[in-house]
Amino acid sequence: MTTQTPESMADDLLARLPASPDAYPQKLDLVREMVLLVRLDAAAYRAASFLDDRILSPATQGAWLSIGRVAEAARRAVHPRPVHFIFHTGHVGSTLVSRLLDETGEVLSLREPLPLRTLAEAGDVLGPPDSLLSPAQFDLALALFMRLWSRGYDRTRSVVVKATSSAGRLAVPILAGNPAAHAIYMNLHAEPYVATLLAGQNSPLDLRGHGPERIRRLAARLGAALAPLHALSLGELAAMSWLAETLTQRDAVRQFGGRILAVDFEAFLSNVSDGMTRIVSHFALSCDARYLAEVGRSPVLTRYSKAPEYSYTPSIRTEVLRDSRRDNRVEIRKGLDWLAGLARFHAAVAEAVTGAAI
Repeated sequence: MTTQTPESMADDLLARLPASPDAYPQKLDLVREMVLLVRLDAAAYRAASFLDDRILSPATQGAWLSIGRVAEAARRAVHPRPVHFIFHTGHVGSTLVSRLLDETGEVLSLREPLPLRTLAEAGDVLGPPDSLLSPAQFDLALALFMRLWSRGYDRTRSVVVKATSSAGRLAVPILAGNPAAHAIYMNLHAEPYVATLLAGQNSPLDLRGHGPERIRRLAARLGAALAPLHALSLGELAAMSWLAETLTQRDAVRQFGGRILAVDFEAFLSNVSDGMTRIVSHFALSCDARYLAEVGRSPVLTRYSKAPEYSYTPSIRTEVLRDSRRDNRVEIRKGLDWLAGLARFHAAVAEAVTGAAI
């Protein structure tokens, strides 16, 4: 993609920004204090599994602009829509639910916007001398993107942002600063989660990539030293990831009560119609009875949500889990034993492992 565009491109994007999501803030660069705006349309949003660099192509039109110029344009935004969130612990059906919400015709779905990750990373280091943002500047940046995300098309009733799994650590500041926002938080119990993660070909890369941030967050949450990341087996690493994100989920649900709907993915798959009824009600969408009656037979349920060109159904998922439980039984057991060991010394871990009510 060529971002060194004429000034007319930047002016065109800024002119579109107050009234249309067609000017999309794809990246936030806190070092340069710049935002990358790119041209998207409703079809591109719907097609995108992830709003990261995979949406860019040589034909993409865009321009880097100062945060100040973007903020000034955002202040003129018209007809803001409610912004809600899908938080999740990873590999638990969040993209599927986001695509099913697309089918309502009332939702503009933003799947894993990169600036949300950037803000999560910035929020981790607020306070120390090496922080690029003060707490007040962080709040302003988050408020700016909430305004940018609130823009919709004519039929858009709500915008639903699907976060990356580790960005769940922003659930508390987002909901605290935006009283009208609601969220669902998707998860699995520990054993199916670990089995799912160990079944994925790219899971080692995913687990190790997120591992340092997650283990730091988990150690801080428990107030205890943990075995170093390099000493964990893959099954233990998957269990650590589940625990870090599950405790984040439980803390958020405990703090915000009815504003967060906890969704167990296996329970959701057992009755998709009932699950979506609860979700659309939670987000105050006015879906008709036909949508709710037919959603359990949606073609979305027959495709792999992250790559719809591939077939993937709940029955295929059941087979994948069965094979993983057979092939990865040693590592699954290591992960569950690691959790059991921590549960003996930490009540919060014991409650998470047993699924105790929040």
